[in-house]
Amino acid sequence: MIKENNINAGGCKEVLKIAFPLILSTSAMTLQMFVDRVFLMWYDRDAMSGAMLGGILSFVFFSFFLGTATYANTFVSQYDGANRKERIGPAVWQSIYFSLTAGLIMAAIALLAKPLIVLVGHEPAIANYELIYFKILTIGSLPMLVDSSLSCFLTGRGKTWTVLWVNVVKTVINAVLDYAMIFGKFGFPKWGIGGAAIATVIASVVTCAIYFAIFLRPAYRKSFCTTNYIFDKELFGRLMKFGIPSGVQFMLDILGFTLFVVFIGRIDAVSFAASSMVLQINTLSFMPMIGFGMATTILVGRALGADKPQLAQKTTISAAKLTFGYMIAIAFGYWLFPNVFMLPFELKASAEQMEAMRPIAKILLYFVAFYCLFDTGNIIFSAALKGAGDTRFVMWISIILNWVIMVVPSWAAITFLRGRAALYAAWVALTGYVCALAILFLLRFLTGKWKSMRVIETSPVMPGTMLSVPTVETEST
Repeated sequence: MIKENNINAGGCKEVLKIAFPLILSTSAMTLQMFVDRVFLMWYDRDAMSGAMLGGILSFVFFSFFLGTATYANTFVSQYDGANRKERIGPAVWQSIYFSLTAGLIMAAIALLAKPLIVLVGHEPAIANYELIYFKILTIGSLPMLVDSSLSCFLTGRGKTWTVLWVNVVKTVINAVLDYAMIFGKFGFPKWGIGGAAIATVIASVVTCAIYFAIFLRPAYRKSFCTTNYIFDKELFGRLMKFGIPSGVQFMLDILGFTLFVVFIGRIDAVSFAASSMVLQINTLSFMPMIGFGMATTILVGRALGADKPQLAQKTTISAAKLTFGYMIAIAFGYWLFPNVFMLPFELKASAEQMEAMRPIAKILLYFVAFYCLFDTGNIIFSAALKGAGDTRFVMWISIILNWVIMVVPSWAAITFLRGRAALYAAWVALTGYVCALAILFLLRFLTGKWKSMRVIETSPVMPGTMLSVPTVETEST
């Protein structure tokens, strides 16, 4: 809960208190993907490229369900701010029910794997890797979605350190199984890219079990009604009303990015591998910003739940300052020391392949260094809007700019240009898209319309003439 008369509320210190564990948590997930790709690069360059596209293609479908299910975060944070803890457990259960249904749909999508990969049109060696990775991840999506729904119970209330430790466990399990299953160590068969995908699914099953154990603790059953698993049609409907636009925006954003990767893959294998490596490096800077974005959504939702829109605004500005400072340092690193970021991929990779990729990757890192500064505004201001419930605006702006500025120009670049000219023109389109998003989300934030928005229902009116008295939350659990 928000403490009364706290002069530090909404400042950089409070934002960092919530965001720091989330930054470490998202960094752990980034490390998980990074290790996965590095091992696959050691195994076979085409396997790394295949995991990039196969993973993204799977995530196109997964992202809709994930964006919708995890919008429960905003419900939890606004209920928490309004001191209506008894509604938190039921809100999480509605997200779980959605995730269970979504997991079954994802498994059915695996039946479309082969025609989708054929449609992509990549070289046979890469396409085979893409097919294997895509099928396993889609079939195994259910525990990943339920895992994400359950985590909302903690993140929405700002209990981010617990989320961090669960994700550390997940990362360690995934890394060990990655090594064992890709290369055939510790008695496992040598499954290559299939082993990498299976390791991801197994790690999610373990963390799903951990989150359930936390969610159903006796103390939480009483305080947050976490055993109230009844399907609530009205609450589920509101989760869909605000969550689906968030999920659609997430999915179509990923779809646009997937098409960008598909187009790059049609230029040549070296351009594709260099782009895959740089995009993976970019996650090292991008994912910590997601942690700041999650913290912004939580704190904005909590402030609005407590009817303190000015505090929500102050929180957002503080998060933007912190994130921009971080990204300036990262951008200088990309500009001045690009070889350092490529070093992990180089350790056991083919020297000939790396020499072909290196000059291209350096130039692409310059693009990343520029647009990541704007990505700060993109992530933080869209997170604030989502924390208020302004999900339809975020959805429409993302969809329109995605196709107009990135997807169509990227397609035109690889259709009418050749070689490096096509590659760099496509990356210019990607950079323009990120910059335009940041500007429009900032302008929407400055209008202040979001301050009057809420996703939770109005609190019941007190009987008679009794006045409600603000309470100070002191719980530390």
